[in-house]
Amino acid sequence: MSIACIFPGQGSQSKGMGLELFETFKDWTEEADGILGYSIRELCASDPRGELGQTAFTQPALFVVNAMTYRARQARGVEPPAFVAGHSLGEFNALLAAEVFDFATGLTLVRDRGALMSRVRGGGMAAVVGLEPAKIETVLAASDAGRRLDPANFNSFDQTVLAGPKDDLAAVKPDFEAAGARAYIPLNVSAPFHSRYMRDAAVEYAATLAKAELAPPKIPVIANVSAAPYDPAAVRETLGRQIDHSVRWLDSILYLLDHGVTTFEETGPGTVLAKLAAQIRKKRGA
Repeated sequence: MSIACIFPGQGSQSKGMGLELFETFKDWTEEADGILGYSIRELCASDPRGELGQTAFTQPALFVVNAMTYRARQARGVEPPAFVAGHSLGEFNALLAAEVFDFATGLTLVRDRGALMSRVRGGGMAAVVGLEPAKIETVLAASDAGRRLDPANFNSFDQTVLAGPKDDLAAVKPDFEAAGARAYIPLNVSAPFHSRYMRDAAVEYAATLAKAELAPPKIPVIANVSAAPYDPAAVRETLGRQIDHSVRWLDSILYLLDHGVTTFEETGPGTVLAKLAAQIRKKRGA
């Protein structure tokens, strides 16, 4: 059996997540409170100010819960993963698991990333369901509105998320319906993440990454931008490209299947990534 631990990103958060972990790992709970300037336990347990769904709070909360979930896994002494990967924010947890940085460094990077991304305004995202990626790119290339949109997340053979100006997202809906999409769903997000419209944010974040101490991965980490293992000599550059480039999750799972992974273990709240992996495996016939 070859295991890949996969770490979820935004959208997997829920009130009450991680409650059993904060007491178990008091050292990280206290460290997180000091770095963030608020109670991570309170945010996740009761979300008293309605902040858990806001990017600046969602990202640190998920990073902490994902990290503690992986630490609990290690404490059980189970078989270590052969690979790690994470969807968007979850990639920071994959890098933590591979000992590229320590918990405090990772949380500081995530805190700054969430704050930076939360400041971007304008634009939106929409999910296309029922069309393969190649067909989606053909539809986008056929109109001016489509050419102003980017595929933000290639999640599976049947689900791709687009990002860009809201008017253009609305304009291409009939095109996708005519092409046979089962659904075209606008998403409740504050900005067009993982697209060309995040380029200024990516440039600013590169300055943050430049200050961080990063080590070569001790476990192969599958990068969102390449769907291949991080080059140990280019960790900073690869991570820096993530904000304004597509999350190639479909190709990441295909890479892992091609390299002998038999078990995908979602290491964090929810089951979104495990379900996507199962769908990809089934359609692929693996």
